[in-house]
Amino acid sequence: MISTSDLKKGLVIEMEGDLLRIADFQHVKQGRGSAYVRLTLRNVRSGATMVKTVQAGERFVDVSLDNRKVQFLYREDDDFYFMDNETFEQPVVKSSVIGDAANYIREDDTVTLLQYEGEVLDISLPPNVVLRVRETEPGYKGDTSSGGLKPAIMETGLRVMVPLFITIDEELRIDTRTGSYVERV
Repeated sequence: MISTSDLKKGLVIEMEGDLLRIADFQHVKQGRGSAYVRLTLRNVRSGATMVKTVQAGERFVDVSLDNRKVQFLYREDDDFYFMDNETFEQPVVKSSVIGDAANYIREDDTVTLLQYEGEVLDISLPPNVVLRVRETEPGYKGDTSSGGLKPAIMETGLRVMVPLFITIDEELRIDTRTGSYVERV
């Protein structure tokens, strides 16, 4: 059990049967009355965000998620197949859990699965990944009136705005948090 004084961003707590990640919190002390804490919480399973106000000193059940490093094997319809390199187990994860992370993982990539009591709740990606350009238009010299960017389709299907000098089959570093081009590799 943790108290409101022990809260920090990113901590996962259990409240009313739901697993909630603390996105933000604010201690408020008014001139009159008791202090309270305003929490911005994100449901780990559904992704819904809510704001909840609790009395200062209230206690919550602290939940520890298991981080499990796995290797992505392949995708079949709505299922993603991974392999744990230590135990050689092959967990299957639905695309609803993977979400937008599907645009950043390739076969043989290593990612971290966040689990609670054997249930996969989320996937954790590195800050940036290297992807190959599958399709893009040629850039013409002097064609910079639009800011010098053009669309490119990466090997995973992700659409990224890249500089004009990028060509097909080049490898690019892509930021997984924003989905934007970082640099050529």
